[in-house]
Amino acid sequence: MKIQNGFLFGLFGGLGVLIALLIGSAVISLATILTYIGAALFLALGLDPIVTWLEHKGMKRPLAIFTVLLGVLGVVAGLVLAIIPVIAEQVQTLVEQIPKVIESFADGSLNQAIKDILPWVAVDDLLAQVTDTISDPTFLSNLGGGVLKAGLGLATGVFGALIIVILMLYFTASLGSLKRGIYQLIPASKRAGFIDISEQISQSVGRYVVGQLTLALVNGVLSFIVLTFVIRVEYSALLAFIAFLGSLIPLVGTISASIVITLAVLLFDGTPTVYWVAGYYLIYMQVEAYVITPRIMTRAVKVPGVVVVIAALAGGTLLGLLGALVAIPVAASILLIIKQVVVPRQNAL
Repeated sequence: MKIQNGFLFGLFGGLGVLIALLIGSAVISLATILTYIGAALFLALGLDPIVTWLEHKGMKRPLAIFTVLLGVLGVVAGLVLAIIPVIAEQVQTLVEQIPKVIESFADGSLNQAIKDILPWVAVDDLLAQVTDTISDPTFLSNLGGGVLKAGLGLATGVFGALIIVILMLYFTASLGSLKRGIYQLIPASKRAGFIDISEQISQSVGRYVVGQLTLALVNGVLSFIVLTFVIRVEYSALLAFIAFLGSLIPLVGTISASIVITLAVLLFDGTPTVYWVAGYYLIYMQVEAYVITPRIMTRAVKVPGVVVVIAALAGGTLLGLLGALVAIPVAASILLIIKQVVVPRQNAL
């Protein structure tokens, strides 16, 4: 439609800008809900390969979906009934040890231990800064506000995790019908190619989720075995759970969790235990990088290393933890589209 009147042109242009702003505001307001939906769909795609595998074994799809969902609920229940109470007990014990740590700071024994292990760290200057911070009259009020925010953040996280699990169950049960509904919106002449690429992307995302979860389980189980039965570290269940959660994050998760665990062992177990823990994680990270990860993730997604790094950094910057998790399969999907759609079209010109 060609508009001759300048006023009408400006009016329609202003309305377009206003609608765009309203849409942007709505997306920002719904950002949390959209994040929940994206995470749930991501996990549902991760369960789909298991459902497909059960189908290939002769099980009907409804029964396969029911079996997988029952298994997921069983795993969640097992975590709640088995791991969480142990972690809660060890956290309580950990809190009870804090006065002893403060006392060791006061008598200088822990300070000297840190100096012996990390001679380049200015421990006295750090303690002076901590003392100045605590002596600040606003410290207690800020601490109370921080504890309240942390409690609210924890409650929000638990509620969000529950919503994601519920949505994941619904998406897993209705994933086939959702795909068919989307496929029907594509013109019939292009539908076959679209379905082929979509199924490849879906399988790639599913394999990636399973692969990342497998890496996390390997790290968590090995950490629990080594810390409990070999090195005999206190709070081993809690530390192994931290290792499991850290390994869910691509690239930096394992090293970040290893640093946190090593510092915790330094504070509450001291030397020489911390040397054994640090040495174990140094060895494990090498084995994971050169043996475990290639064997697991090569079958999941085939993405060049530089693309993996860039995608994880970009995804983490844009969407935080969820962005880092989904960035690699998204990058794999984009590379697949370029390889099978863009390149053939360019070659046909």
